[in-house]
Amino acid sequence: MTDAPAARPDSTPGARPGQAPPRSAWLALVVLLAGMFMALLDTTIVNVALPTIRTSLGSSEATLSWIISGYALAFALALIPAGRVGDRVGHKWVFFTGLALFTVASVACGLAQNDLQLVVARVVQGLAGGIFVPAVYAMIQLLFTGPVRGKAFAIMGSVIGVSTALGPIIGGLIIEAFGDENGWRLVFLVNVPIGVVTLVAAARLLPRAKESGQRAGNDWVGLLLLAAGLVALLVPLIEGQDLGWPLWTYLTLGIGVLLLVVFGAWEVREARAERTPLVPPHLFSHPQFTGGVVLALVYFASFTSIFFSISLLWQAGLGHTALATGLVSVPFAIGSILGSSQSGRLAQRLGRNVLVIGTALVAIGLAWVWLVLANSDGSGLTGWQLLVPLFLAGVGNGLFIAPNAGFIVATVDRTEAGAASGVINVSQRVGSAVGIAVIGSVLFGTLSFTGRTPDAVAAGFTHSAAVAMSVSAALAVVAFLLVFTLPKKVAPTRG
Repeated sequence: MTDAPAARPDSTPGARPGQAPPRSAWLALVVLLAGMFMALLDTTIVNVALPTIRTSLGSSEATLSWIISGYALAFALALIPAGRVGDRVGHKWVFFTGLALFTVASVACGLAQNDLQLVVARVVQGLAGGIFVPAVYAMIQLLFTGPVRGKAFAIMGSVIGVSTALGPIIGGLIIEAFGDENGWRLVFLVNVPIGVVTLVAAARLLPRAKESGQRAGNDWVGLLLLAAGLVALLVPLIEGQDLGWPLWTYLTLGIGVLLLVVFGAWEVREARAERTPLVPPHLFSHPQFTGGVVLALVYFASFTSIFFSISLLWQAGLGHTALATGLVSVPFAIGSILGSSQSGRLAQRLGRNVLVIGTALVAIGLAWVWLVLANSDGSGLTGWQLLVPLFLAGVGNGLFIAPNAGFIVATVDRTEAGAASGVINVSQRVGSAVGIAVIGSVLFGTLSFTGRTPDAVAAGFTHSAAVAMSVSAALAVVAFLLVFTLPKKVAPTRG
């Protein structure tokens, strides 16, 4: 017996092919990206607050690790199920629910009185972010068509790059202005007014969903296999470096990969039985979709690790403040804005080649940063020396993220936009976790000091950061090469 077909997704007031989108579509985009900005900002803004959290709550190293990793893990777990639910019941409902939960969890984080409360609140916050972020990709797919969709994705790409880069800056400014005790709490509470305003705007401006009245089947086995596989894959990557990579981390990684393979086989079985799989296997039949997802995973492994290495060097190695550390990423943020502003137009003209240019600029920028660090002992090292290479990498980042996402969803029918966006986001989160695990192992594995003086510490961290940055640059080169596996001509947008 087969399950009933899924309910029809949102019937949106977006433009038909060849028509300009209505003003309501652009207003809806502003609302969607405000929510995405909050969720992605929280992946990096908390990093600079960790020292003050440790002082305020007396947190252990393990607790501090889970404040970051708990958010990332929960975020990844929610992405694909939430995207699929949005395909069935409407993306507006999923976006609103996830954003409301995210706002409440932000309050809980800011008011936490002990370690346990903060970690639990962060896990809920990550889960909520993973619920509503896929709806952003899906609703852009539904609201816009043709070249205008590329422009909308370009704006989204700038938000991704800028929110990630601005996290340390905003966090540093808040802590500098309000002090250690209140500053870290306001890092979380700053989400609340933004969340409330966005919720009100979402209720008024996002298009309503039209339900078909049919009940969609639930792939509970697929959901459990996916969740177990992601947990088994991500927990060792998140915790391995802190624990010294004991045997169980390698065994768990293997189990995670095996579970994800079983998940894929199960989804194929569900599709052949004409049931409703969590991830429709036919999505991966198009080389543009599969290649783009793999490319996103490798690219995010390189991209995310940039801030990890530089933040650790600037604070732990060179002794700079949280604000000074955050300001180093300003050139990258500016470059991302500039690159994203042109990415939609260039993607329409150049197709795959815009990704070639983007990944090449990132690789050149990171290689340049590596050369600066490799030829320095830390003394006299300033952010000015990294300004141009980080700006170049930022421009490349802006030229990559939105076009790659746009090329992936171009192969997907509108009725499966949520599932596809979940897959894209999972590839990005897994890539980030892999990148941090690899770069962290390289950085700490090569870290040594000739003494305990400030100059010796600076020299040790600068050397290790240089080695780590060389690996980040190498990953960017791999991403550059992977672009050439994509079809030369981008598939036309479906739906």
